[in-house]
Amino acid sequence: MTKQKPKNIENYVSQFPLATQQTLNELLSFLSELIPEAEKELKWGVPAFTYRRVLFTIAAFKHHINFYPTPTTLYHFNEELKRFSTTKSAIQLPLTAPLPLDLILEIVIHRYRDV
Repeated sequence: MTKQKPKNIENYVSQFPLATQQTLNELLSFLSELIPEAEKELKWGVPAFTYRRVLFTIAAFKHHINFYPTPTTLYHFNEELKRFSTTKSAIQLPLTAPLPLDLILEIVIHRYRDV
């Protein structure tokens, strides 16, 4: 059986195990509170927050959630991100640990000011 492409963010979240859904929903709600004027929709098949341009996207995986705030934003937070696995464009947030909401807040503020 092939997974169907999600039609909206709720559909995207619902395709994951309950624990992953809870973390995804926590992150999505937190981001929505921080930037209520951002448009929330799927882009490239994953949840995206857009305000004038794409601010960040989020993708869930088996053991983590990737938070994609742009490579230049990640570079700005290079020191703070040393305790996380990162890629050129993403921070891997493990599902086994609480979300680093203080750090996410700083990143969101920086990214928002960048647009």
